[in-house]
Amino acid sequence: MKISELASASNVPAKTIRYYEEVGLIAPAQRNHSGYRQYNQSDVSTLVFIRRCRELNIAIGDIKQLLDIQQNPHAPCELVDQVIEKQLERIRKTQRELALLEESLSSLALSCSAHQKIENCSILHQLKSNI
Repeated sequence: MKISELASASNVPAKTIRYYEEVGLIAPAQRNHSGYRQYNQSDVSTLVFIRRCRELNIAIGDIKQLLDIQQNPHAPCELVDQVIEKQLERIRKTQRELALLEESLSSLALSCSAHQKIENCSILHQLKSNI
């Protein structure tokens, strides 16, 4: 299948597929006599796997590890567990950071008394302060 067909079957844009080839997540495609990339069903499966990992915000390097480990089906799945645990901790850290950000923005929003002129805007003054 051509890249447009692969993109449709995997729900991954062609530009992203080319990028994944460039960074080594997927093997470079075979080329037909006209120079078009040619893919097969296993490429669809690989791209679906990568897409699902990216939906979970798993880093490219970690996805590469997950792809590599699948080449040895008898290996222990400790690495898989570690990758998922690491990602879970990243997400939890991001949630904590977002909660602090929300608190700061809420505080700024509450500091504003409506219908002031820009020269008296407490939000702008707080954003400019050194505190």
